[in-house]
Amino acid sequence: MYQVVMLNDDYTPMEFVIVVLQEFFSKDRETATQIMLKIHLDGKGVCGVYPRDIAATKVEQVLGAAHKAGHPLQCLSEPVE
Repeated sequence: MYQVVMLNDDYTPMEFVIVVLQEFFSKDRETATQIMLKIHLDGKGVCGVYPRDIAATKVEQVLGAAHKAGHPLQCLSEPVE
């Protein structure tokens, strides 16, 4: 299994991160806000844990949405230890 991790930056609006978490990770607004705050405060946060192929797709979706919106948001997947 792989966890999808979003990284903090100083440019992507918090609201955009919340919308991405709701849209691509099916989080409710409260949960999305909690994850966004973790990313903001800790520098990164786990969005979800998935099989490798699904995790890779989620990363592509997030990066595509960020690029389209003109934000430098970074997202990656890593094996769960």
